[in-house]
Amino acid sequence: MEPRKHYTKEFKLDAISLVLDQGLTIAEAARNLEIRANMLGRWIRESQADTNGQAFRGNGKLTPEQEEIRRLKLENKQLKLERQI
Repeated sequence: MEPRKHYTKEFKLDAISLVLDQGLTIAEAARNLEIRANMLGRWIRESQADTNGQAFRGNGKLTPEQEEIRRLKLENKQLKLERQI
């Protein structure tokens, strides 16, 4: 069994551009890029559903809201420690 391939955000956006901007069908673009058509279709749907530029963030990358929550939790923890002293 082959290891799972990971595609960069730029690759995904370029693949989507082939379909949306250059007029290729999903099947043609997928065949040219040597990827599965259903995967390219999913990327297109994810890109179109995204309204705030967060599509294809990658693993471990937080949205602005998640980053703020993380920061506030750290600040809260620090304030509790200071209050105990």
